[in-house]
Amino acid sequence: MPENLVPPSLLDALSLAHPSWRPHLLKGLEAVARANPAYLPALAAHDYLPTQQRIFAAFAQPLAEVRYVLVGEGPYPRAESATGVCFMDGAVGSLWCATGLSKTVNRATSLRNFMKMLLVADGQLDGASTGGAAMQPVAERALSSGGIVTLAQLQDNLTRHGFLLLNAALVFRPHVKPVVDARAWLPFLQTVLAALADNVQPAPTLVLWGKIAEQLKQLPETARFPQVCSEHPYNLSFINHAGMQELFGPMRLLQAGKPPAQ
Repeated sequence: MPENLVPPSLLDALSLAHPSWRPHLLKGLEAVARANPAYLPALAAHDYLPTQQRIFAAFAQPLAEVRYVLVGEGPYPRAESATGVCFMDGAVGSLWCATGLSKTVNRATSLRNFMKMLLVADGQLDGASTGGAAMQPVAERALSSGGIVTLAQLQDNLTRHGFLLLNAALVFRPHVKPVVDARAWLPFLQTVLAALADNVQPAPTLVLWGKIAEQLKQLPETARFPQVCSEHPYNLSFINHAGMQELFGPMRLLQAGKPPAQ
């Protein structure tokens, strides 16, 4: 039986997911086991990121409250950074410093470019000039205006807007290409999408970042969702992506407090 091929450590990791998700995630793990019986046992036998059984941490958002499914590539390749939540770098505390974005944000390339895209969409930054000199006055305003100042606040704002922040590959292993792990997790993500399509109306919007995330388009379930796609945020061109600015700009994610009603 496929459930016998799901290692106990992965079953235990389901405890970090909201109860509404757990039966669907178990079904997804069983689908992975049916498609590739050796994959999950091999994964459990070796080290991978995220640590501390946070592989399903993104599913803390109740299923019924999901309005957007943002899919990135894979966990950050650093133990302190990989949290199980797409592009939420665990090494980042403060978003700002006196001269611009904080050192830890600048190190997390995807997060840095996402922040700059939000600033451009909000009219705080000129898309043609997003370097250090342009960022200093933006940081000064952010630190004095009552906007968000920590990554935890940004994640809270995304959660309030109903974002499920997933990676196409739920794990990072230095000896395995992310595209290989992402392919192994496709049956799991197919189950996740089916659960959302069957239980949430209107259907959430899929936000696909990069070529690995766009592999989800091969799944028939994907056609049941509205979709917006872009290059991955580690590309500088993401900062000026009109579709991403149109989607995220009205959300005012850099403002403190609750977002407007959906």
